[in-house]
Amino acid sequence: MSDIRQIDVTEFIDRQPLSLFQVNIVILCFLIVAIDGFDTAAIGFIAPAISAEWKLKHGDLAPLFGVGLIGLMAGAFIFGPLADCLGRKIVLVLSVVFFGITSLVSAEAGTLWELIALRFLTGLGLGGVMPIAITLTSEFCPQRRVSILVTTMFCGFTVGISLGGLASAWLIEGLGWRSVLAVGGVFPMVLAAVVAWRLPESVRYLAMAGKNEERIRATLYRIAPRAELHEATFAVSEKRSNRSPLGHLLRPALVRPTLMFWLTFFMSLLVLFLLVSWLPTLLKEVGLSLRDAAYVSAMLPGGGTLGAIVLGWLMDRLNPYYVLATSYSLACLFIAAIGSLASEPVAAGVAVFCAGFCISGSQVGVNALIARFYPTDCRATAVGWANGVGRIGSVVGSMGGATLLSFGWSMPTLFAVVGLPTLAAGVAMLGLGSSRSSSAPQKMLMRDRIKKSSS
Repeated sequence: MSDIRQIDVTEFIDRQPLSLFQVNIVILCFLIVAIDGFDTAAIGFIAPAISAEWKLKHGDLAPLFGVGLIGLMAGAFIFGPLADCLGRKIVLVLSVVFFGITSLVSAEAGTLWELIALRFLTGLGLGGVMPIAITLTSEFCPQRRVSILVTTMFCGFTVGISLGGLASAWLIEGLGWRSVLAVGGVFPMVLAAVVAWRLPESVRYLAMAGKNEERIRATLYRIAPRAELHEATFAVSEKRSNRSPLGHLLRPALVRPTLMFWLTFFMSLLVLFLLVSWLPTLLKEVGLSLRDAAYVSAMLPGGGTLGAIVLGWLMDRLNPYYVLATSYSLACLFIAAIGSLASEPVAAGVAVFCAGFCISGSQVGVNALIARFYPTDCRATAVGWANGVGRIGSVVGSMGGATLLSFGWSMPTLFAVVGLPTLAAGVAMLGLGSSRSSSAPQKMLMRDRIKKSSS
């Protein structure tokens, strides 16, 4: 009787060259988060037009910005653990379908409060998309390239935000603000069908759950067609925890880095969504036209796209914690510069681009970092809950814009204050990078692998 080989799917993926199959997974997840970015940011770009049509004040817009982000927060808290329990793919497809339908219905809203309710539901679906797409991508990437591939995938979000600004500048004048929400509903429905057809379930999740070895084998053959897998069984080196996924995050070895990741996400998304939600309005306040304000604001995610790729490349080669700490610190300086340059479209665009490079690029980078930090059985929960905590910050930031405007500060003072939380994010990354506990999960996994290989 021949011995049956057991293959660690994580090690198998790490040993293989990057395949076209894996690139296609990255592309599909890129498209998913691009639609996510488009729908998430759409309300900020169309807010001035909504305000003009319904004769709203600045304070009236705050609930509209905030409620969608509350939905995002709830979705991240709910769908991350569900993906660890039910599987990444099915929860991802359902999330995309749900936010596509609610975005389409939002285009027909007749009152502000109808739109607020529908934006909450849209946010609920959107909140499940990002953590699962990050998790799924990271679980199909070899570790030596995980940062650059996950950050490249995540660039879909910033590209989606940019397309939201460009599409809004073109669609609002010709078809009205409702057309932007309609477009943001049609594309997810089409994409959901493609994802259900072409996107595989994570083999790491299937192996951890002990499910469907034929399905794992078929997927691994698509990564390495010539591999000898016919009589193999499949596993992952991490042992499945008896704790709930959330309880796993808060065990003694992980609680400190978990809290520091949460602090980083909170501060980072607070600033990012304050800028995404209020920058077009603030630029219009200093005299820019609606079109110029939209174009300048679109530089924020544009810079973030380049920043994500550059930072992802650096994170695979240098200490990723120190790379992100430096970038977050520089973000504070560039955000402060926007206030002094806001009335000049070209100069403001450069400052916004540089701010986006640092703050949005770092936010992408920290998502890639957290996805490689945690073990398989709680990875989606870790990414989901960090994003959920970050969404609390995004609610504070998006709704706090009206409060900042009410203080009557000058633009330089206002933007200097807005940039301060990025320093806190930088300090958290610096502390996490210099902490011995930051390497605890990786050390535990390495010990398991050494024991397994020597047995």
